[in-house]
Amino acid sequence: DVRQLRVGYLASAFERDPEFDDTATEAERARAREWMAADLRTLEVLRSIGVELVPIELPDLPVDALSFILSAEAGAAFDDLTRSGADDLMVRQIEDAWPNVFRQARTIPAVEYIQANRVRTLVMREMERLLDGLDCWVSPSYGGSNLLLTNLTGHPTVVVPNGFRSDGTPTSISFNGRLFGEHQILALARAYQEATGFHRRHPEGFR
Repeated sequence: DVRQLRVGYLASAFERDPEFDDTATEAERARAREWMAADLRTLEVLRSIGVELVPIELPDLPVDALSFILSAEAGAAFDDLTRSGADDLMVRQIEDAWPNVFRQARTIPAVEYIQANRVRTLVMREMERLLDGLDCWVSPSYGGSNLLLTNLTGHPTVVVPNGFRSDGTPTSISFNGRLFGEHQILALARAYQEATGFHRRHPEGFR
């Protein structure tokens, strides 16, 4: 019964105004506004099915500076691909594409990797403190540090569609759980899907 779950939501991430640089087109601005509107409707749906939402904020720690940990770990996971040269067969070869992330990862100093993981441990401890009394939390799929932070800490996330923009492309929402709390976020995601039905909509060519 998801009404028994103690669910947080990242208040500032849901309530923020969209941020654009000078190069953003009007179409990009409209897409961002549609996504944020879908996120706010998600909170309304959860409240309508009896979920009590508690506003929370993530720890204010320098997780962006730790992102190279993930690059190092990805490089190690795909080391055979890089060393064999098979990464040359991957289609996307621009600067920030995975093949180049794997290659560049071999240049990350071991000392920096170890120091960053010490900070990573502090982040994990802060998350445990933050989640004391909560079972899970809801966050926008993009924007803010939640995606990178949960990648670093290992907290599970399930992502489901939460609407569609005017051009027919889907938006999504993320349900995040405590360590080993997959069953709770899956139950919450299922309850949300049963209340909305976005997951049953398919592009014309896939019906």
